[in-house]
Amino acid sequence: MAYDALVLVSFGGPERPEDVLPFLQNVTRGRGVPPERLAEVAEHYLHFGGVSPINQQCRELLAAIRADFAANGVDLPVYWGNRNWDPMLADTVGQMRDDGVKRALAFVTSAYGGYSSCRQYQEDIAAARAAVGPDAPVIEKLRQFWDHPGFVEPHADAVRAALAQLDPAKRETTRVVFTAHSIPNSAAATAGPNGGRYTAQMAETARLVHAAAAPDLPYDLVWQSRSGPPQVPWLEPDINDHLAALAGSGVTGVVVSPIGFVSDHLEVVWDLDTEALETAKQLGLDFVRAGTPGTDPRFVAMVRELVTERTTPDGERLRRRLGELPMWDTCPTPCCVPAARRP
Repeated sequence: MAYDALVLVSFGGPERPEDVLPFLQNVTRGRGVPPERLAEVAEHYLHFGGVSPINQQCRELLAAIRADFAANGVDLPVYWGNRNWDPMLADTVGQMRDDGVKRALAFVTSAYGGYSSCRQYQEDIAAARAAVGPDAPVIEKLRQFWDHPGFVEPHADAVRAALAQLDPAKRETTRVVFTAHSIPNSAAATAGPNGGRYTAQMAETARLVHAAAAPDLPYDLVWQSRSGPPQVPWLEPDINDHLAALAGSGVTGVVVSPIGFVSDHLEVVWDLDTEALETAKQLGLDFVRAGTPGTDPRFVAMVRELVTERTTPDGERLRRRLGELPMWDTCPTPCCVPAARRP
């Protein structure tokens, strides 16, 4: 099938102090989050001058994708739209329509399945198209990429580099800790058509990165960035609680690898580089945070490969074999909707 554009779809973030609360209100609209909780989270952004790193990281990724496309003969314009802040996705889709785009692919800056990490982006795309109207381009989301070498290998290299910063004499008491955004237990249980997709994919990424980077060391998968009312159970253990447990068991140092993220945005630089680092200091743990893919050339090339899966004869054959393959080999609209909730 022919496509005439790619759109980079991301979460969005504020870029000045006065943007912070309106941005957080966009993120939490309809969830009943109390104002005092928004004010607490706002302080995390204000700690960095009211600027989230994510938009600049998207600009850099956008430039890298365009350069990679040009170098490899992929003749597609690349757009960018966000879920929660400028450039808003509906505005971008409107620009695409005005530019004559009829059918586009979407690369979402989330590697995993589940509602907030996949299905909600499908809903955002549908809402943006509806806002633009009947002439809006058709937009199809590229597949999840949690186990793609272009995602796994940069994470593995980052773990190796982080381990090199720790005392090799203490390697026997060093541990690798993988982190990802926590979600409610109920959301984890219903992620994907048969449930459990988010946690299963995260566990597989952790296994792959560990096997490539530090197979001699023990590792754990834990969670970070929990929000929501305390009475609602979320995935545990939290990174800070886990660091305390490790310190009590004789671990002397940790490499923390945020495999749930493609770049160093606020939930990395605050929740890990600020809060978790402070926890480790209080516990006397050596702590190094591993990097994320960002604009690693392998990650950028992965975007192109996901596009060519959908635009070449081999990719067409792959889609026709959907019944023989795991669901993640394509990203059809209902892929992260539990069977009981499908229309």
